[in-house]
Amino acid sequence: MEGPSSSQQRHHRTRPQESSGGLWDSVKKAAFVIGSGLFFLVAFRNSVTWHLQRFWGASGDFWQTQWTKVYTAFNGNEVALFFVGTMLVPTFFFWLFNAFLMLVDVTGKPNFITRYRIQTDKNNPVDQEKLRHAVKTVLFNQLFLSMPLVILTFAVMQWRGEPCRPELPTFHWVLLELAICGLLEEILFYYSHRLFHHPAFYKHIHKIHHEWTAPIGVVSLYAHPVEHVFSNMLPALIGPVLLGSHLATTSLWFTIALLVTTVSHCGYHLPLLPSPEFHDFHHLKFNQCYGVLGVLDRLHGTDDKFRQTKAYERHTLLLSFTPLTESIPDPTKKSE
Repeated sequence: MEGPSSSQQRHHRTRPQESSGGLWDSVKKAAFVIGSGLFFLVAFRNSVTWHLQRFWGASGDFWQTQWTKVYTAFNGNEVALFFVGTMLVPTFFFWLFNAFLMLVDVTGKPNFITRYRIQTDKNNPVDQEKLRHAVKTVLFNQLFLSMPLVILTFAVMQWRGEPCRPELPTFHWVLLELAICGLLEEILFYYSHRLFHHPAFYKHIHKIHHEWTAPIGVVSLYAHPVEHVFSNMLPALIGPVLLGSHLATTSLWFTIALLVTTVSHCGYHLPLLPSPEFHDFHHLKFNQCYGVLGVLDRLHGTDDKFRQTKAYERHTLLLSFTPLTESIPDPTKKSE
């Protein structure tokens, strides 16, 4: 047998250094995303609250006043209050956003949205029969899996403390909890997601989600029931349960999580929204990009092929109106 070439030897010698540097870059990127969000919310909190107080004429602390009104309206029925906050409110925003996206997917209009499609040759328009099946599956998961799990979560959180207590947490504590919830979700989602890619589970469970090689927003919850519980629900639930979060924080976190996963699956790299290139590439290539923030993918080397593509160059916040498929186009194939 022939020994490795000198170029291969150089590759193996340099790879640990590249991996280490790449991991640090990924950690810095994740820290920048989380830190920027926290800074933005802190910086604009007082201004936004002041304007809301002026608009609605609320006295005192605006958010506490509104929460007190809601709490009083439910007259002590904390089960109903928790259910509305953690199930109905996030689900409402999920379907509101996805209704718009599905309208775009089906009609191909407005062009302002469709010109940002990542996989330009797919879902143009979307297969309506396939879409109907996805919607039915998502509704089943929400009605028969998410709802009972939310009620069980209330029992656990009530045993730990008072999730519906009359006093809201401090603004800065909410921000800290959101950051912790995001990190915990990243860890649990990455490893559960990789587990479902194991041949023993993929064929019978995760293959359903990967029927969509070019995903759309609603596909974010299109999954086998086992996957929906262990990879969609539990990673999002673990943070509030461990932290004993207030209902207001939990409701906000669930809403953010659903909207972010919708963006990750939507198939459009839109201006000022988080880049969906990372997860879109996962659907396209199957064995890359398992996480959300990308830190664990860099650590385990499950984004190595992704980092060699134009999609990686496009994996950034779009700050202009020029689609990245135009400003950073795929290389043209050379004619033989």
